[in-house]
Amino acid sequence: MYLVQFLVLSSILFCIGVYGVLARRNAVLVLMSIELILNSVNINLIAFGAFNGAAIPAEVFALFIIAVAAAEVGVGLALVLTIYRNSKSIDLHQVDLLKG
Repeated sequence: MYLVQFLVLSSILFCIGVYGVLARRNAVLVLMSIELILNSVNINLIAFGAFNGAAIPAEVFALFIIAVAAAEVGVGLALVLTIYRNSKSIDLHQVDLLKG
């Protein structure tokens, strides 16, 4: 397989993720889009690491990104649950109503 195929896949995932972050109003879908962006970064890391012959450091760095993504999901879902508990909606445009 060639490097270009992985880069095209990664760019498609990144574009879908950016569109999801910018166009969605649902907080859960925004979190899923951020996960797509992080997965596209992981694909780039692994592809460039394999292409340059440094696959092990790239894979270790990708594992750190996966750990950060898991922590981001935990914090993000806690925020979504708090927003839903207070406003009975997870619409991101209603978050400014929670200002004190």
